[in-house]
Amino acid sequence: MASTIKTKAAEICRRLNQYYSTDLTCYLDHVDAWQLLTATILSAQCTDARVNIVTKDLFRRYPTPEALGNAKLKDVEKIIHSTGFYHAKAEHIIACSKVIAEQYQGEVPDDIELLTKLPGVGRKTANVILGNVYHKPSIVVDTHVKRISKKLGLTRSDDPVQVEKDLMKILPKEQWILWNIQIIAHGRSICPARNPHCEECFLRDICPGRTKS
Repeated sequence: MASTIKTKAAEICRRLNQYYSTDLTCYLDHVDAWQLLTATILSAQCTDARVNIVTKDLFRRYPTPEALGNAKLKDVEKIIHSTGFYHAKAEHIIACSKVIAEQYQGEVPDDIELLTKLPGVGRKTANVILGNVYHKPSIVVDTHVKRISKKLGLTRSDDPVQVEKDLMKILPKEQWILWNIQIIAHGRSICPARNPHCEECFLRDICPGRTKS
């Protein structure tokens, strides 16, 4: 059974690589690990496009972790207001930046245990940093990855941590960070949650969750 699902996962990866390429494309604009960490915290329940607009102003005003860590809450809230949940997000990015400035000399740690101890940083955000900045094998489980991985029959869980563990067992390590990037693209173009275009999907023949026609 384990070898069967690994074989299936390998075939899915082969098709994804062929269709979407293997380029590591991060949809959040950033120049370093701290900017990507901040942008990822802001991206919760917000579009990447909106976050990119907001962070342009945010990083212009606060160009370093030290600067943002010493910012006034109301000033940051005003800048990030349009991302939603702005009060909690402002608290998190200020506190997180302060810790990075004071405890890590402005450098974002490259260890998942240290990353997840930072204010507002969960496994998803930590894995974004590890995979995109430090190029360490990591699987980012967002709503697209959770939904489509389950639809493809690669996990039965709705719990992001368990989905991450399930995928780590069956996906080749070199595919881990690509999985998130490619599945996001797939979820936006061919397999949106409300109206999946199963008839157009190159995974249709091996997807147990496909729409029957």
